Amino acid sequence: MLESITPLLTDPAAWAALVTLVVMEVVLGIDNLIFISILSNKLPPEHRQRTRRIGIGLALIMRLGLLATIGWIVGLTTPVFDLGFHGETFDTSFSWRDLILIAGGLFLLWKATKEIHHAVDVTPSNDLLEKDKKDVVINNVGAAIFQIIILDLVFSVDSILTAVGMTEHVPIMMVAVIAAVTVMLLAADPLADFIDKNPTVVMLALGFLLMIGAVLIADGFGVHVPKGYIYAAMAFSALVEGLNMWSRNAKIRKTQAEDAARAALNKAETAEPGV
Repeated sequence: MLESITPLLTDPAAWAALVTLVVMEVVLGIDNLIFISILSNKLPPEHRQRTRRIGIGLALIMRLGLLATIGWIVGLTTPVFDLGFHGETFDTSFSWRDLILIAGGLFLLWKATKEIHHAVDVTPSNDLLEKDKKDVVINNVGAAIFQIIILDLVFSVDSILTAVGMTEHVPIMMVAVIAAVTVMLLAADPLADFIDKNPTVVMLALGFLLMIGAVLIADGFGVHVPKGYIYAAMAFSALVEGLNMWSRNAKIRKTQAEDAARAALNKAETAEPGV
């Protein structure tokens, strides 16, 4: 093992591949991190951080486990059945990877739609992930971790297969995965807190999950949407929402300043007759 790693340490191409792969894995991890943040924020505060760390830890274990069986992972791209239609932008020849992506996309569409419904409908429900139900906390955590595992598997398969397409060196893939998951772990709590404190950001993040789910399904059917377009759309939407938040905060500060000035004026007018 050491003999295979040593030559890579002095190979500029290997370092370039590592840097590129780390950046790519961090970007791909955003999808997973958004889902984990939204799901963990529905739990009572004392269980959120632990659930996020468990979810990200499971993502690391899955990715490293899949890298350990790299031959089997590559075999997931072999077609298992064919419905007979082959076009330039649409293909009904399905591999296990395609089926995993389609199943994960459908799950994301279902979960995001359900969360959007909860956000716009204030009627209490019997959902185990309703954060106001303190008597089912244990089931809540279990349900959250189970759903995180499902999406971890989908994103892990997609992430590793993408890494395989960029380099043939497993040590580089492992280092990139560990680095990316470390970044996810460091960013998890600040991102989750930011999402929890800004309801409009929650809706935007759920919109991202809907888009990601649709892209996963399309990818499973052979319609490959360039990831750059997806993340450019997400970045633009986040920028617009950031401007909206800036505008709202400016209005709040202006209103508070006007209220303070009005209160000071009223106090001065009240005190004036007694002077």
